[in-house]
Amino acid sequence: MPFDAIFRLHRRTRPDKTAIIDGDRRIDYATLDRMIDGACHALHARGVRREMLVGLGLGDHAEHVVAMIALARLGAVILPMDCRWQTEEKHRFAEAFQPDIVLLEAEDAALPMAGWHGMQPGWIAPSDTPYHDAAITDDSPLVLSLSSGTTGLPKGPRATHRQFEARFMVYWLNMGLNAQDVYVSVTPLYFGGGRAFNLATLFAGATISVLSPRTKVSALSAHLAAIGGTVLFLVPTMIRRLLDEKPASLAFPTLRVLISSGSALHPEERIAIRTQLTPNLFEFYSSTEGGGVSILTPADCERHPDSVGRPGFRVEVEIVDEHHAPQPPGTIGRLRYRSPASARGYWRAEDGDAFRDGWFYPGDLARLDEEGFLYLHGRAKDMIIRGGVNIYPQDIERVLREHPGIRDAAVTGAPSREMGEEVAAFIVADSGVSDEDLRAHCRAALAPYKVPSIIHRLAELPRNAGGKVVKAELLTLLNPGARS
Repeated sequence: MPFDAIFRLHRRTRPDKTAIIDGDRRIDYATLDRMIDGACHALHARGVRREMLVGLGLGDHAEHVVAMIALARLGAVILPMDCRWQTEEKHRFAEAFQPDIVLLEAEDAALPMAGWHGMQPGWIAPSDTPYHDAAITDDSPLVLSLSSGTTGLPKGPRATHRQFEARFMVYWLNMGLNAQDVYVSVTPLYFGGGRAFNLATLFAGATISVLSPRTKVSALSAHLAAIGGTVLFLVPTMIRRLLDEKPASLAFPTLRVLISSGSALHPEERIAIRTQLTPNLFEFYSSTEGGGVSILTPADCERHPDSVGRPGFRVEVEIVDEHHAPQPPGTIGRLRYRSPASARGYWRAEDGDAFRDGWFYPGDLARLDEEGFLYLHGRAKDMIIRGGVNIYPQDIERVLREHPGIRDAAVTGAPSREMGEEVAAFIVADSGVSDEDLRAHCRAALAPYKVPSIIHRLAELPRNAGGKVVKAELLTLLNPGARS
C-alpha cells in the first residue's frame, strides 16, 4: 500500500496515542490523519496534483511533517529545500530542478515568485473528508532527494513509496526502532536522515518530538528526560558541538539508540560519546541514492573500531575492481551495493557511473573482511596517485589523528610536476606540535611515500552541513609557505 495509507490504520487502531509533540502541542493519531487530509485539500486548492514536483522549504515543526505525508497522499513528489538557504540559493536550486510548485514559510524573503506559495500559520485545518487517489501505488514516486552525485553537480535520485518503506526496515531490524519509541527530532527536516527517521517512527505508530536544531545539550537532555525520549539522530557536526559543551555527567541516560550518520566519527569521539552522552551509539553508513548500507553497533564498536559495520537487512555489498569484477575479502576496491531501498537512477540527469546493472556505486573505496565488516578507504576521486602508486588519504588521516596534539586532519593530493601528486595534510593542531614531529609520527606507521610532504595548519577544517570535509576547498587554501 502507499506510504500514507498506514495513517488511516493508525487512526483506527491507536487514535488517542500521541504521534507528534511540538512545543506544548500534542497531536494524536486520529488528529494527525485528519490534519493530513486537511493539508491535502489545502494543497490541492493551490494546484498540487499527482506526480507534480513540489519544493518543500518549511521550518522544523509539526506542519512540515504533516505536509510531507500529505504530499505523499496527493501523489506528488517531494523536493526538499532548506528554509535556511538564502534567497539566491533557493532560486538557483529551483532553476536546477524546475519544481512545479514551491511551499515556503509566509515570511520567506524568496517570495513572491510564480508558483511559490507562502504558507501562513494555521494553513492546515483538520478535515473529516478523506482525500483518496486510487492511482497512487507502492511504486509511485515519493521523494526527490538532493545529492551531489559523482560529479558534484546537483542531482536527484527519485525514491518510491516502496523503496522508502524498505529503508525503514533497516532502521527497525538493524537498530531496533519500534512502535514504543519516542524519537526526538533535533536534526533539520530538510536533511535526509531528519526526514526519514521521523517518517519511519510515525509509520511504525510511535511518537516523535520536534525540536529546534539549535537546541543546547542541557535543554536536549532535560527534554529527553521529560518525555522519555529513546531515539536520537545527529550528524557528527552536531555531536561535536554537544561534546564541546562538556556535560558533567551522562547527558542522555534514557536513550536506547543514538544514531550518527553523515560522516565518520574519530575513535576518540566515540569514547567521548559513550562516556559523556550515551553508551548506545549506532554508526550508520548510508547514501541519499541507496539508503542504508551498514551499521556499526555498540557491541561491535570496540572489536572493529575502524569499521562502518556490517551490511543492513537485505543490503548486498560488493568490492569490485575497475572492470566491475568482485574482489576477495581484504582487497581495497570500488564499493557497490544494491537493496530493495535503492533508487534506480537520477531524475532528469545522467547516471554516469553511479548506477550500473542494478548496483549503486557511491564513489567510495572500501574493503570487506572475512567476517563481513566493511571498511572505508576514502573517495575514489580522492585517491592520490604519487609516482604511479595509489595512496588512500583515509589511511594517513587515521595516523595523523592518533597523534595526541592533532584535533582534526584531512589529506588530499596536491599537483606536483615531478610526482604527479604529493601528499598534502591539512591539520587542526595544538601549538606545540611541529611539522617534523608529525612527519616522524607518520614515518613510524606509514610507508615513506605516504608521509605528507605538505602540511598546512587551519583553525578548523571546512565542512558541509552533514559534517563531511569539503576537500575541494582545501587546495585553494595552500600558500607558497605551505610546501616544505
